[in-house]
Amino acid sequence: MDPLHLRSAGTSLLLAFGSGEAEIVHWGADLGEALPDLALLAPPIPHSALDVPVVAGLLPQASSGWLGRPAVRGNRTGDGAPGLSFSPAFRVVSAEATLDGCGARIVQSDPDSGLSVASDLLLHQGGLLELSHELTNTGTTPYSLDELGAVLPVPGDAVELLDLTGRWCRENHPQRQAIRQGTWVRSGRHGRTGHDSSLLVAAGTAGFSNRSGRVWAVHFGWSGNHEQYLDTLADGRRMLGASELLGSGEVVLAPGTSYRTPVLYAAYSDHGLDGVTEAFYHWFRGRPQHVGPGARHAASGRQRPVVLNTWEAVYFDHRLEPLLELAESAAELGVERFVLDDGWFRGRRDDHAGLGDWYVDETVWPEGLAPLIERVNALGMEFGLWVEPEMLNLDSDVARAHPDWIAGPSSRSYKDGGRLPLEWRHQHVLDLANPDAWQYVYDRLDALLGAHRIAYLKWDQNRDLTEHGHAGRPSVREQTLAAYRLFDALKAAHPHVEIESCSSGGARVDLGILQRTDRVWASDCNDALERQTIQRWTQAVLPPELVGSHVGPTHSHTTGRIHDISFRAITALFGHFGMEWDIRQATPAERGTLQRAIALYKAHRGLLHSGVRVNADLAEPNLALHGVVAHDGASGLFAAVALGTLSAETPGRVGIPGLDPERTYRVRAALPTSDDADLANTFTQTAPPAWLAEDATATGRFLAEVGLPLPVLRPEHALLLEITATE
Repeated sequence: MDPLHLRSAGTSLLLAFGSGEAEIVHWGADLGEALPDLALLAPPIPHSALDVPVVAGLLPQASSGWLGRPAVRGNRTGDGAPGLSFSPAFRVVSAEATLDGCGARIVQSDPDSGLSVASDLLLHQGGLLELSHELTNTGTTPYSLDELGAVLPVPGDAVELLDLTGRWCRENHPQRQAIRQGTWVRSGRHGRTGHDSSLLVAAGTAGFSNRSGRVWAVHFGWSGNHEQYLDTLADGRRMLGASELLGSGEVVLAPGTSYRTPVLYAAYSDHGLDGVTEAFYHWFRGRPQHVGPGARHAASGRQRPVVLNTWEAVYFDHRLEPLLELAESAAELGVERFVLDDGWFRGRRDDHAGLGDWYVDETVWPEGLAPLIERVNALGMEFGLWVEPEMLNLDSDVARAHPDWIAGPSSRSYKDGGRLPLEWRHQHVLDLANPDAWQYVYDRLDALLGAHRIAYLKWDQNRDLTEHGHAGRPSVREQTLAAYRLFDALKAAHPHVEIESCSSGGARVDLGILQRTDRVWASDCNDALERQTIQRWTQAVLPPELVGSHVGPTHSHTTGRIHDISFRAITALFGHFGMEWDIRQATPAERGTLQRAIALYKAHRGLLHSGVRVNADLAEPNLALHGVVAHDGASGLFAAVALGTLSAETPGRVGIPGLDPERTYRVRAALPTSDDADLANTFTQTAPPAWLAEDATATGRFLAEVGLPLPVLRPEHALLLEITATE
């Protein structure tokens, strides 16, 4: 059987079948069109080893001598003989190129085990690879599946591993380590993606950075329990991959039925992490449903509106007059979408009650939401609303009427003596695997969207799914798929409504949920300093137009820090810009800076939401330089950020990468400017560098290699640079 060679955007994936099973013999740099005889790749056989070469297949398996983590784990449960078919020996039945040579479909089977696996690979135009498997029980008895993993080989010169971790209000922080022999595993048992889940796992050459080094990176597109791992064997080979983390007995395949893995997304780059980011952005912006000026489908190319969310402005204090004042104040600043957060539905005066009762609270809103929505629309703004459809409080009408709709470890409801999971924020999980519960939630949201002019839903999910079960069996997978169906059904019924995935901040940020939502809330933390790191690493995978980024209050309620308005505004600009603050309390100077920031966002969102993400490699750990450059090199927008005190008296000259080396550019400070009241607080210097007062003109090559002297930024301050080609 001839090899299959997928090529795109400087990446090759080469599949061989000489051993009888499918094997990825190369995933990495482009190999060109001409290939040698792949028989040359047969490895030596060492002493004290199997007498034939060990194949590290597309589905690694013990039957081929693989001593690492197998791709398939499970056994037959029927006829009173558990444990049968524990070690399949898959061999290729068919292998064909698909999608005009951009993809491949490979079917491997083991008739003795009664199992068949169809593998789908697709290498997109921008270099992003998709890999998924579908296992079918072709036998005559049930098959209990424990795991089906999707893995890719990485070469021996990938010696460092970078992944992301975090917690509530501190999501997506990097950690790095040397790759060693053994199996490195990150497990997520949250029933959702998790605050500590790694959005990206990257293996790379020594010292790989933002702009240099070879990197092989993966993301697992699943919103439920999962594991991500790197398996390094004594023979030097290693596999980077992920799998759904299934509960005991959660997937039992009847004869003729199948299980499909979530998609493993993967990217190779020969120019550091920014190259990986570029592959993901190209894929996102090519989706038909993508919203933003970078979308390659014209129908989806509209601009992302400036948002005001009411949460940190009023919390649960839902009175019409203050909310109308807030809407008036927002419209004066140039806000384009007004979002009413938690507290609008029956019994919801705090977070102890009301979840699940998705009816407008008549005691708070005697005329319904119409007076607020109509005024918001009259002011030229869209109206958005917060919901949390997958949860309920015990103190709610729906929980009292349907105690059996609460998910948990028992087959009986808590009213009948069953045990409930521990509460989290005074709430429990609605069992969406129960068709009656699913239909109730769909009907309520469908009615809500049908009765009101709502353009946007902030869809929250505020707890982990601990001990999550349906009818006494683990059911995180069923719950996740049911939630996906709920999103899909509401999108189909109300295609004009955009949906944000919020999960107590960034606990459900993955490409599974983003197949059916329009943006994510990266964190409940609006502290601009924390957001610098959260947004940088969230945007390693997600384009900025998908990442909600708001100017919070002067005094952050999650960290207690105080930051000036320009630092908060510059931070929020590099995302889907908005505010979450009682802007009625802003000083005239703060409102002036906000108006300038909103004008800058509107002027540059076409660039911010379509361009190439650039992260400079700087020696000073407390100084960051990041930005976005237009694909044609005509313009760029960068932020220089002091994350803390710098080791040197001055930052020195800092190179600005990513520009066209042959073009000439003008660099000017866009925020803060001499008109901003907090200008003196941004810098600590006797005199600024000369270019700051008069702008700078230089070639892209000069700006990258020589750079410009930065002003001395105070800790936790930033400077926004507007860069424009002069010819």
